[in-house]
Parts: sequence; C-alpha cells; structure tokens
Amino acid sequence: MNAQEPRQYTQGKVIPSVIEEAVLQALSHYPALKETSIHFVFTDKLKKSIMAARPTIGSLFKKRRNRTYKVLINPAFKLDYGIESINQIPDSVMVGWLGHELGHIMDYENKSTWEMIGMGISYSLSRNYIRKAERLADAHAVDHGMAPYLVVKKYFILNHTELPQAYRDKIEALYLSPEDIDKLVADLESDDMGEQTELPSIPGNS
Repeated sequence: MNAQEPRQYTQGKVIPSVIEEAVLQALSHYPALKETSIHFVFTDKLKKSIMAARPTIGSLFKKRRNRTYKVLINPAFKLDYGIESINQIPDSVMVGWLGHELGHIMDYENKSTWEMIGMGISYSLSRNYIRKAERLADAHAVDHGMAPYLVVKKYFILNHTELPQAYRDKIEALYLSPEDIDKLVADLESDDMGEQTELPSIPGNS
C-alpha cells in the first residue's frame, strides 16, 4: 500500500508541532484512519513503554466511527547512564514507532466495546496475549507499507547499547523480528497486495 500525501491527514488529529512531520508521514500509510480522531500526547506517565495507543474512556462506549484515540508518547528514553530526548532519535525510527501504534488503532477499529474491555483485561494479565497483540500491530503496519520503518526501529532499539537490557530483551521477545517482517512482506507480495483482504499468518503466533 502506497503512502498518500501527508497533509490530508490532519482532520480530527491533535499533533504536537515538534513531531508533526513524522506523525503525518506515518498517518499517510493508513487511509482508513483519515477521519479518525487521534490525539498524539506527550506524557511522562508511561513507565515501561515509549509509546502506547489507547481509546479514550469516554469514547469507548460510542459507535466505533465516533471513538477518539490517544497515542501517548514518552518524551524521553531512560538510558543506563541518563536520558535521551525522543526528539533526538532519527526520523525514520520515529515514523516506525508511530506506525506500530497506528497498527494498534487499526486493530481497535475492528473491535466492539466489550471486545476492547476484554482486550484490556487480557493485556494486563497475560504475557502471551501481549505478544500476540504487539505482533498483530506490527503486522498491520507491514500490511500498510511500513516494513522498512519497522526494521529501522527494531535495529535502533536492539543495537542501542545504552538502553536498559531488560527493555531490549522485552522488544526482542514480544515484537516481530526484522526476519519476521521480511517474511510478512514476502507473503504479502506473493498473495498480490491489491487483492489482500486479511493479514497473513503472523510469525511466532502459531
């Protein structure tokens, strides 16, 4: 799926100016989210993640087309010997990170209110469920032409020696590897992307 002109994706979006270009670049890969209400918010309340996508509580009980989502963004990486502003990471890495979170929103758009509530409960209780959900978000991103950005993001994290080892281990265990991403791309190409109606099997979820 080809990215479209980014500027047309501002409708219903709240975007901090410092990351606007990266956000719009990521959104351009998701035409289905063109009119979806999404707020991109910097917050220091994320203790174990760099980004997280969630529906707002108030909109969760509305019709799906009227939901509002938030992409929460930690303004800094916690390193072994200090912190690093998220604004210092390469643009391609930021786009990959955002693309993954938008993959979550694509998944949420297919779920009813009660399915979303069940997902939240399962996410808090089961590591296997977390792994499945994170890999599905990656698969959505790959399906929307973001594989190169995901691979860059993965290598950035895994090769960033000052990021805590526990965090790098979590990313390696729960998310698709660069090799998995390459396999998904090959599967999509072999199935004719123009006629693809559902995601291919996600590596590691059998």
